[in-house]
Amino acid sequence: MTRDHRDRQIGAIAALGERARRALYEYVVSQPEPVSRDQAAQAVGVGRPLAAFHLDRLVHEGLLEPSYRRLSGRSGPGAGRTSKLYQRASAEVSVSLPQREYELAARLLVTAIAASHVEEPRERLDEAAHELGEKIGHGARDLCGRRASRRRLREAALTMLGERGFEPYVDPEGAVRLRNCPFHALATDQPELVCGMNFALIQGMVSGLGDEAGGEAVLDPAPDLCCVALRGWS
Repeated sequence: MTRDHRDRQIGAIAALGERARRALYEYVVSQPEPVSRDQAAQAVGVGRPLAAFHLDRLVHEGLLEPSYRRLSGRSGPGAGRTSKLYQRASAEVSVSLPQREYELAARLLVTAIAASHVEEPRERLDEAAHELGEKIGHGARDLCGRRASRRRLREAALTMLGERGFEPYVDPEGAVRLRNCPFHALATDQPELVCGMNFALIQGMVSGLGDEAGGEAVLDPAPDLCCVALRGWS
C-alpha cells in the first residue's frame, strides 16, 4: 500500500467519525436501491441541507457513489427534476496499524488450493467452514436459551451473520439474502472455491441451529450479493 493510498483510506475512515454522517452512511448501505437526500434525511432525522452536505462528503471520500434519475419514473416536459441518489461505493476501505497483509496471504492460500489437483485441500476447507458455521449456529442457540421459538432462533442467527459482515435482509420473494460477501476480494479471484467455502459455512450454521429453525441454505448467485441465500426463512 502506497502512502497516498493509505492516507486516502485513513481519511475515508475518519470521515465516519461524525455521528450523523455515519448514520447516513449506514442507512444508505442498508438499502437495496439508491436513496435520495430526502429519504436519507428523513430516515436519520436530520435536515435535508445537512444530509446533502454529509452525503456529498461521503462521495468525496470514496465511500458512496452518486447517480441521477427522475424519481417519478417519467421523462420529458413535466417529469420533474432529476434527483441525486446515493449508494455504496464499490471500492473497499481498510486500514491496519501497523500495516498487515492478511488479504495477500489469503489470496496466496486460495490460489494454491485452487491450483491443486488433489481434492483433499478443498474438502478440508469446506469441512473447516462447516464446523465454523455450526459454532455460529450453536452460539445463536445459546443466546436464545433452550426453549427458543423458531423466530428467535432465526433472528439470533441473522444477527450473528450481520456481525460478521454478511448484511442479511429479506428480499421481496421472502428469501434471506446476504447483501455483502465478507470474502469478496477472494471470491472475485477464485469464485468456485470461495463460494463453496461460504456455502459450507452457511450450511453449517443452519445445521448448528437445529431442526427447530427450519429452512435451508442454497447457492443462488445474484449481482452485487453473496452467492448464498436462505430459503424458507420468511
